[in-house]
Amino acid sequence: MKLAFIGTGNMGGAIFRAVIQKVVSDCCFLSNRSFEKTVLLASEYGANACETNTDCAWNADVVFLGVKPYSVSDVLKEIAPVLREDTLIVSMAAGVSGDTMRKALGRENPIIRIMPNTPCEIGKGLVLLAPIGDVKPEAVSMLSDLLSCCGTVFVSDESHADAAMTIGGCTPAFTYLFIEALADGAVRTGIPRKEAIEWAAQAVAGSAEMVLQTGRHPGALKDAVCSPGGSTIEGIAVLESHAFRAAAMDAIVAAFEKTKKLG
Repeated sequence: MKLAFIGTGNMGGAIFRAVIQKVVSDCCFLSNRSFEKTVLLASEYGANACETNTDCAWNADVVFLGVKPYSVSDVLKEIAPVLREDTLIVSMAAGVSGDTMRKALGRENPIIRIMPNTPCEIGKGLVLLAPIGDVKPEAVSMLSDLLSCCGTVFVSDESHADAAMTIGGCTPAFTYLFIEALADGAVRTGIPRKEAIEWAAQAVAGSAEMVLQTGRHPGALKDAVCSPGGSTIEGIAVLESHAFRAAAMDAIVAAFEKTKKLG
C-alpha cells in the first residue's frame, strides 16, 4: 500500500511519525513546501522524499493532506490528474468541507476528514474520523486501524467535524498552558522548575486518566478532592473568582467559530 503525505509540518509530521510504525517505510512518500525539510524527515525514517506533490500522490492508495486550509483546493486540483479512482483522500485541514474538496478534485474519490491532535506523535492522541458521503466501510475500517497507533480513534459524521477538531485539536494547547501555569505557581512556592513541570504534567495526566477509567463525572471527582475548609477548595475558589470555567468554555467556542471561518 502506497501512502502519500503532502505537508509534513506539525500535524502532518505527527501523523507520519505514528503511521510509519505500522507500515513499510519504503511505501511512504513525502512532499512539503521545503524539499530540504522533506529530505531530512524522509531520510530519518527511510521514507521517500518527493520534489513535487504530483510525484508524491502518483498511484497512491491513500493521500494524507497536511497542508494549510487555504492550500487544500489548490493541492487537490494539482494532484487530481495522477490519482486513481479509488485513491482515498484523508484531509486534516480545519474547516474545509467535503463539498469544497470534491469541487476542487472534480472527481468522486472517497474522502475522509480526520481531526487528530499533536499527542498522536507519541501514540497518546485523539483522532476523529468523518467520512464524506458514501465512503465504503472497509475504507473507514482500514484507516481506523492504520491510525490506531496514533492513540484513540473515533468515527463521527461531518456535521460534527469542525466541533470535533476544536475539542480534540485545540485542547492540547490549552492544557500545555494550564500545566505551565501550575508549574509557575509551584515555582513561586519554592519548587525547582524542572520538578514543578514534571509534577504538574503528571498530575494532569493522572487526573485525565481517572476520568476515563472511572467514568465518573469530572465534577464528582473534583468534589472528592475538596475537603471542607481544605486547601483545594481554597484554590478552586480563586479559579472561580477568575471565571476559570467560563474562560475554558469561551476558548472552545472561539476556536470553533474560527475553525468554521478557515474553510
